[in-house]
Amino acid sequence: MEIINELLGRPLIKIYQDPEIFNFSLDSILLANFVTIPKRTKLIVDLGTGNCPIPLYLTLRTKAKIIGVEIQNYSFNLAQKSVKINNKEDQIKLINADLKGINQQIGLGVVDVVVCNPPFYKVGSYNMNPDERKMIARHEVKATLEDVIKEASLLLNSRGVFALIHRPDRLNEIIILLNKYNLEPKRMRFIYPKFGASCNHLLIEAVKNANPGSLKILDPLYVYDNDNNWTLETLKIYNCEMEE
Repeated sequence: MEIINELLGRPLIKIYQDPEIFNFSLDSILLANFVTIPKRTKLIVDLGTGNCPIPLYLTLRTKAKIIGVEIQNYSFNLAQKSVKINNKEDQIKLINADLKGINQQIGLGVVDVVVCNPPFYKVGSYNMNPDERKMIARHEVKATLEDVIKEASLLLNSRGVFALIHRPDRLNEIIILLNKYNLEPKRMRFIYPKFGASCNHLLIEAVKNANPGSLKILDPLYVYDNDNNWTLETLKIYNCEMEE
């Protein structure tokens, strides 16, 4: 069942969703807020865009062109409707395709920023949802972590920025793969559901062909306070209140 929701906490952008299949999560908003967008940026690519929350949020931060790549037809159709209802067709282009090899359509080394909120779990780990669409969104059925990082490197120009949100238990693998594909980690932030809880997500940003070192660990982000309400910082992120 398709519904239209506000993407943000104020009536800026609307988004088509299907609560019975898969809604966008706060993960996408945190990533879209976190990624560095250099002033020179002309082209951004979102790998696995789903119903388009990241590109829509990014239109509030930049005038650069944005391409969203989505393999699932149903999510792609929702994304198209979301772009149209917000009159963003001139800024956002959507491609219904596998992210693996998408550089052949977009171009090698022509992208300034790549972002991705990928499936977090390997095939066979955790409970795999019997609904194929949910399975593809949550598990590496169509693309592995290495597929994502390799494609990001191929797309990016030298000094291009790659940002990813993922699980902390895969940090070691992420670092190894970033190094393998000439992406040097430069910023990282750990996300905690609330004070005193264990870290359950991390944000990491890398720069292609950058010199090693100078990794900056940002202050932790706590999503909820002790009363289970969003913290002030989470609310500011959700409402796209950023210090540029």
